[in-house]
Amino acid sequence: MEKREENFISINGERIYLRVVRPADVTEHYCSWMNDPEVNAYLESRFYPHTMESLQDYVKEKSEDSRTVFLAIVLKNGDRHIGNIKLGPIDWNHRRGDIGIIIGEKDCWGKGYASEAIGLISDYAFNKLNLHKITAGAYQTNPGALKAFLKNGFQEEGIRKQHVYCEGQYLDIIQMGLMNPRGSNDGKDTN
Repeated sequence: MEKREENFISINGERIYLRVVRPADVTEHYCSWMNDPEVNAYLESRFYPHTMESLQDYVKEKSEDSRTVFLAIVLKNGDRHIGNIKLGPIDWNHRRGDIGIIIGEKDCWGKGYASEAIGLISDYAFNKLNLHKITAGAYQTNPGALKAFLKNGFQEEGIRKQHVYCEGQYLDIIQMGLMNPRGSNDGKDTN
C-alpha cells in the first residue's frame, strides 16, 4: 500500500516501509554509516568524508530534485531507520530510472531487507510513476546486491569491464535492468 501527497511518500511492505528521508534522519549514527568503510565499500560516496552538514545538504538537495525519489528504509518492528534507497536520476523523457541502495545497519545485512526495499521501489516506479524501465549496477564482488536485484526479476544486461577501482584493483560492474511488466504505453504519468 502506498500513500502519496506532495513531498510525502509512504510505501508499506511486509517487514519494512519506505518513506521520504527527512532532515531529522541525519544523525551522528547515520553519518557513521556513510563513513564506515565496510558499509560504504561499494558506494561512490566512499571517496569523500561525510559530515552532518554535508549529509543535511544532500538530503535537502534530493528532496528538491524532481528527478529523484530518496527514501528511508524503516523496520516496522521498532520504527528503526536501517538504510536508504534512491530511485534516480529519473529520465522522464525515456521513462527510466536507476536504483541505488544502502543498508547502513550491519545487523540487518543478509536478512532480505534490501530485496524487500527493491521490490517496493520497483512497484512504485512502475505502478505509480509509470516508468518503462529501471536499472541498477553492482560491483562484481558484491554478491548480496546482485542476489537482491536478481530476486526481484532484474536481468543482467551487461558487464562494464574493470569499470571501478576498489581495494587496490579494478572491478567489473554488473549492469542490470527490469522492464515494466505492464509493458509500454503512451508514456503518460498515472498519478
